[in-house]
Amino acid sequence: MSTKAIAPLVLGALILGLWEQTVRLLAIPPYILPGPLLIARTLVDDWALLAPSLWVTLGITLEALAAAVAIGGLLAILFSLSRWVELSLFPYAIILQVTPIVAIAPLIIIWANNVDLSLLICAWLVAFFPILSNTILGLRSVDRNLLSLFELYGAGRWRTLLHLRLPAALPYFLGGLRISGGLALIGAVVAEFVAGTGGNASGLAWRILEAGYQLKVPRMFAALVLISATGIAIFLALTLLSHLLLRRWHESALAARE
Repeated sequence: MSTKAIAPLVLGALILGLWEQTVRLLAIPPYILPGPLLIARTLVDDWALLAPSLWVTLGITLEALAAAVAIGGLLAILFSLSRWVELSLFPYAIILQVTPIVAIAPLIIIWANNVDLSLLICAWLVAFFPILSNTILGLRSVDRNLLSLFELYGAGRWRTLLHLRLPAALPYFLGGLRISGGLALIGAVVAEFVAGTGGNASGLAWRILEAGYQLKVPRMFAALVLISATGIAIFLALTLLSHLLLRRWHESALAARE
């Protein structure tokens, strides 16, 4: 195991051990602050309740991320091909990005008239802007000498886009994708909090609210652990994808191997 993995694991173990000892020595009640061991036991005992909620939240997150990739990527390509389209639409993309999702989520829930669709829209709104902005930056960060070379050989706009601009934008796109993966999860959880939906199709956010109403604080922490673990898993998966796509040719991946 590399030093990069050992250092955070050791620090995490020390923090968890200190947390557990503090709870025991001060006799802190579980409904105020449960210890890590109690949270782990609760995670195992309540897995039948928490696992379906985990899949609901994960499904919304992945659907929102896929929509962000499709719409954000296509808009970025369109903006790179037409300056007038970018000048017309990009300010509205910024407005959507800077508007707090908590403020507009209730309206989206009312207008969509469908809980699943409204959750998806909310998560997508949070996730798509990093992909859009990073991909636009990548499409415009092409070496001018290479652009001149393509023009010299008579390559048209579409051929230049396919063989030069898109490969050059790939590292930027993947960087935005890693950011959007976490933001999609955050958007899904926030939307679930606002929607406040219960039942069998409830996400982890509802389980946290439900546990809070019932003063089952260990279950709240267990749901939080699942949300954090899901975010870490998404980030690691997207980091691996980025490495696999860039490892043979891009300087960032080549430098990481040295």
